[in-house]
Amino acid sequence: MTPDDRNKQDSEMLGTIGKVALEKLDSLSSKIRDDVATEADKANHEILSEIVALASNRLSVEKNESIVEDGGEAWTERTSETHYPHIRLHGGALEDDPLKMNL
Repeated sequence: MTPDDRNKQDSEMLGTIGKVALEKLDSLSSKIRDDVATEADKANHEILSEIVALASNRLSVEKNESIVEDGGEAWTERTSETHYPHIRLHGGALEDDPLKMNL
């Protein structure tokens, strides 16, 4: 498998994970609205809500960074000329992450 094939496969997997996570979040939200959610449902809803919020933030940050890098005007937060911080579950920057695992 070529690196391009692997990247395409990883992108498809991540896209599918995202779609399934959003479907599950919607299902859990419905159970909560209908007052039939278990404590586990409520905990899972809270976790998925946080993941969706972090992913939305990440996409917004990446979009703004791209606009600025292309010479446009957008709000960005930098800790140095070359480093943009990113919200992380553990509080570190994206560049601090270990190498990605293949899913």
